[in-house]
Amino acid sequence: MSRHPTTKWAQRSDKVYITVELPDAKDVKLTLEPEGRFYFSATSGAANIRYELDLELFDRVNVDESKAAVGLRAICYLVQKAEKKWWRRLLKQAGKPPVYLKVDWDKWIDEDDEKENKFGGMDFDDMDFSKLDVDGADDEPDDDDDDLADTADKDGDADMEEAKAEGGKVEAAQAASTYEAVDKA
Repeated sequence: MSRHPTTKWAQRSDKVYITVELPDAKDVKLTLEPEGRFYFSATSGAANIRYELDLELFDRVNVDESKAAVGLRAICYLVQKAEKKWWRRLLKQAGKPPVYLKVDWDKWIDEDDEKENKFGGMDFDDMDFSKLDVDGADDEPDDDDDDLADTADKDGDADMEEAKAEGGKVEAAQAASTYEAVDKA
């Protein structure tokens, strides 16, 4: 008998995100059919426990435009919908969803919010920002930076010596006034 892995989902009007949480998955098999059947199987753990999903999605999907990525801790599937419309639920079957099927709140956007999420008509969902050099700062320190640090250290050392010298004068004056007060008493 196989087990069901924890599975999260979220949607946009044109796609569905399905994330199967299964660390160290081996022998991963993914099948997606145009009618909306999603099948997943894999083994995991030292005992090679078998995990399986067989989901009948709410509506038809575009198999050619859908993508899968198998990671170390999860298997992510980006399912393109055949029609650009919001689904009422993930599964065709009405009623309470299975206990292993959960909403992915990290990716979830409401239907009304999707329109506001577009920046000037551009959709940045699929853009990889890690390849952009946007910080503007160079990674290598300049020689001028070292000179400034040395100057600051020298100035700081001089200020410290001056404070010690003046502190000594203050301490001596305090001690003298203490002795004078003792002598008068």
